Amino acid sequence: MEPRRYDAHALRDYAYGLLCNVGLASRYAQDVARTLVEGDLLGHDTHGLALLSGYLGALSAGTMTRDGAPEVISDRAAAMLWDGCRLPGPALVHAGIDALIPRARESGSATLVIRRSHHIACLAAYLLRATELNLVMMLASSDPSVQSVAPFGGTRPLFTPNPIALGVPTSTTPLLIDISASLTTNAMCARLAGSNQLFDEPWMLDAQGEATRDPGVLFADPPGTILPLGGIASGHKGFGLALLIEALTGGLAGFGRADPSEGWGATVFLTLYDPAAFGGIDGLRKEMDWLADACRSNAPRMPHEPVRLPGDRAMARRADQLAHGVRLHPAVAEALEACGTRYGVPFLAAQDAGSGMTNM
Repeated sequence: MEPRRYDAHALRDYAYGLLCNVGLASRYAQDVARTLVEGDLLGHDTHGLALLSGYLGALSAGTMTRDGAPEVISDRAAAMLWDGCRLPGPALVHAGIDALIPRARESGSATLVIRRSHHIACLAAYLLRATELNLVMMLASSDPSVQSVAPFGGTRPLFTPNPIALGVPTSTTPLLIDISASLTTNAMCARLAGSNQLFDEPWMLDAQGEATRDPGVLFADPPGTILPLGGIASGHKGFGLALLIEALTGGLAGFGRADPSEGWGATVFLTLYDPAAFGGIDGLRKEMDWLADACRSNAPRMPHEPVRLPGDRAMARRADQLAHGVRLHPAVAEALEACGTRYGVPFLAAQDAGSGMTNM
């Protein structure tokens, strides 16, 4: 069945209303709502509005902070450390981008690390803010309170999928790289397990260390794990990437897996680079445009599937969904309707007209 479509601006208003009804400060509710909808617009539908129910539950339980400001632990010209005080991750990341833009313009690059953030949703959802300003952005995240990925050669979960993202401006479609150090995500495992589906490939290990296609092993007792990027044969690559991200997040934050668990959340690494301080924006575009053209014109392995660059499909999907409505996975639409019933905000009709909010 084709997923039903919903107006992107109306979805943003709906999420905003729910978040405010649960007590989240208005300015933070705006950041969370736009970030979740942006995730769906780009096609990351396990890390868009699918997360809203969990966020509302965390606000209701008091494990996500409703208002206030991050604590500045360290502040230098091009490097900062914040304690996020378990404020909503999207609000902290957007505030971090705001803080880093003038510093990157001044120093060429600037970095923010955030400890004790709540979950930050889809990493790709933030990248356009940088690329539209001709800045390069790197963003990485780990969750020190969650274990679902074993180190290469191991069988016990230790890491989270540990995503890392990079946004690079070009003359046309920006490069929007959003990958993780594991073969799949916790959210995708939960979705497939909930509908009794299997992965196409053995991306999991059961508790005995046997490779399996069954995502349900992650939720078994004792639990299995997600395999690191590279799988059984080359998982040392994903293991190395996971350690790199742990060093940039928990290591630089001085807060991570060695500390007491505080529940679902994030430790965040964010850097902005101004090409003007290096080879210049024209030089960056020249090199990246050439590479993009060379990749897209490369003879495809499958004749009807030409090479795509990271961001090509996402930006095409975003334009289509802004024009014609966001395709919500049936499970996401069902969860959103249940949230509306619980928190007193009527859910939208499919193809609902926009609410006048014009800036996603």
